[in-house]
Parts: sequence; structure tokens; C-alpha cells
Amino acid sequence: MLHDLARLRDGVSRRVSSYDTRGGNADSHFIRDGETFVLADLKGAGIIRHIWFTILAGGDFPRQIVLRMYWDDMDYPSVEAPIGDFFGIGHAQLASLNTVPFSVSATDYLGPKAAFNCYWPMPFATRARITVHNETGADIPAFYSYIDYDQLPSIPDDLGRFHAWWNRNNPCKPPRHPGKDPQFNLTDRDNYLIADIRGRGHFVGCNLSVHNLYGGWWGEGDDMFMVDGQKWPPDLHGTGSEDYFGHAWGMQPENAFIYNGVSYYKKGTEPGAFNERITVYRYHINDPIIFQKSLRASIEHGHANDRCDDYCSTAYWYQTLPHKKFPPFPKMADRLPRPDVQLTMQPLDAPIMPTDLRHRSGQAFPPMRVIPPPPPRKKTR
Repeated sequence: MLHDLARLRDGVSRRVSSYDTRGGNADSHFIRDGETFVLADLKGAGIIRHIWFTILAGGDFPRQIVLRMYWDDMDYPSVEAPIGDFFGIGHAQLASLNTVPFSVSATDYLGPKAAFNCYWPMPFATRARITVHNETGADIPAFYSYIDYDQLPSIPDDLGRFHAWWNRNNPCKPPRHPGKDPQFNLTDRDNYLIADIRGRGHFVGCNLSVHNLYGGWWGEGDDMFMVDGQKWPPDLHGTGSEDYFGHAWGMQPENAFIYNGVSYYKKGTEPGAFNERITVYRYHINDPIIFQKSLRASIEHGHANDRCDDYCSTAYWYQTLPHKKFPPFPKMADRLPRPDVQLTMQPLDAPIMPTDLRHRSGQAFPPMRVIPPPPPRKKTR
């Protein structure tokens, strides 16, 4: 990461910030409830190098404020996500995080607050527009921001545009395999969808937030990446949720690394990790997943999709424009975290797990198949 730092660059460093243009200390934006506020509208060519926000707001504002970014006069966004999830923290929570593309510094000073930093490079050829939409139900008295960028005469033709998309299944749906053994899955059609991309580019990572609605271990779902078309087996097929996110034998909540790990964890109050909430992440900085025409990225929710927990994710990638339009963004009420429920009271909207697999839901790991040793050979004379 440092080997090219001494190489002299073209361009000029610029910044758009919320500083008080009168020379005072009122260095923030006031954003009314329901308002879409333009943080930056940059003309010409350049590359955004760093974004910093801190926000004076309450409640579930990390899910209630929507961040959008538009490149090169596109009239629909290339980035669309709740602001907290975009920066790698799910469940409308705040927590400190230190990774290559994101850092978050959380504090409880006079109430929960955080400083959000983003270091993904974001090229644009003719224009860059960044907005936030306030759906908190109240005015935001102070939204502080820095957007630092290189102003350039032009950018190379081979630079993709940065994209980020937020998705949620609350809860995930049961698999559709009547008459088949539910312990085996030979399709991605029932998986949780992380990204469905059209165009040329490379996938650079995602975060996944899970609210455990069944107790036991929520993972064991294989990640699947289908490059340039649907096929079986997929071009990249994983071995389990924690494996894709760079851990093993479950996720270790205390382990957050520069490319992978856990950014948020709240242990359930009931036995068996029921009501556990966790956000995990994996950034493909050194191993981007390359596609020429399309990419479908998904992950099983439980082994062979045998669980129906609450899943949501933010995917990150670079690609050519124009890109495929995102589905309609979920309304604010559909983005909020679901309330906790008691162990003896399954959520009314949570599907019943397949009966032949339910025995696994209360175990930390699926039962391991043990092969007995061969019987001792009889002695012969």
C-alpha cells in the first residue's frame, strides 16, 4: 500500500466540507426531517479519496439516514445504503472498527456517536454527486462532513465506478425443494442474495448482519459466486459462512482484522445464542472477484438454507456504467432492526424450520460423522 506513495501525481487536492463559511464554529449542516441534502456536487473529473462524517442524531439513525452517490450524470444511484451499514456496522448500532476501506470511532460521550471514515477510491469522469436523505423523524441539528478528492483533467478509461448496494431478507424464506432431501442444495436460487450485477468489473467485498431467530449456530451457509452467467457448480463455491468471512469454528466476536472479521456483536440474553446480533465483513482488497459480463453473489442461510434468520448486507464493487438499476429501496420501517423476542416465543413471521433438520438448530455445530475403527483382526496360527 505504501510502495507508490513517493511517486509524484498529477492533479490538485480538493475538499468539500461542512465548515462554517462565516469563519465561526458552526461547522455542520442542518438537515430537516424528510430532506435530501446534497453533501457534494463535483464537476469535472477526479477521484474521491476520503469521506468523513459525524452526525448528531438519535434513535436508529444509522438505518434511518440513507446515503446515495451518483457518477457522471447518472440519474439513478450507484451507491444506496443506510449510512451505518455502508460504513460496516449493522443493526442500527455504533461500534469502533479499523479496516483498510473503513474506520469507525464510536463514543458514548453525551449519547452514542461515531466518526465514520471511508477510503474506497471513487473515480468520476464528469461529475460526482453525494446526498443523504433524513428519515429519522426529526431534524438533524448537526451533520459534519469532509469529502476529500483529487481534481484531475481526466481519468483513465479503465477505471470502474464504485458501487454499493444494501439488501435485506427479514426473515429469509425456506428453501423450495419438495420431494428432495433438504440436506443437499445444488442451486443458488434460495440463497440470500448479496449482489446481482450486470456489466464489467470486480467485486471488492461485503458485510453481513444476522439477527439469530432460532438459537444455535446461524452459519454453515456456503458462499457462491457465479461469474458471467448462471451455472452449476458456481465459479467460486465456499464451505461455510464463517469460512468465507475468514474465521473458522464459528465467528470469534473479538476478532476484527483489516480485511475480515466481526464489526459488531451483541450476545443474546437467552441460552443457545438466541437473539444474537452480529455483523461480519470480508473485503477483497487483494483478491477481487473479476467479471466481464455479470456477477451473482449469494450465500446460503444455514446449511442448504435450513434457517430463516433476519439477514441484511452491503455489497461493494467497481464496474462500468451504466449499471443495472437497484430494486426499490426499502421503506424506513422495513429497514429498522426487529425487536428481541423470548426464547419460548418464536417470531410470528419466522417460518418453521424443516422438521428433519430442526434437531441441529440448538447445537453449536452440526453433528459430526464419526467413522468407527475397523474391528481387530483375529489371530491366526
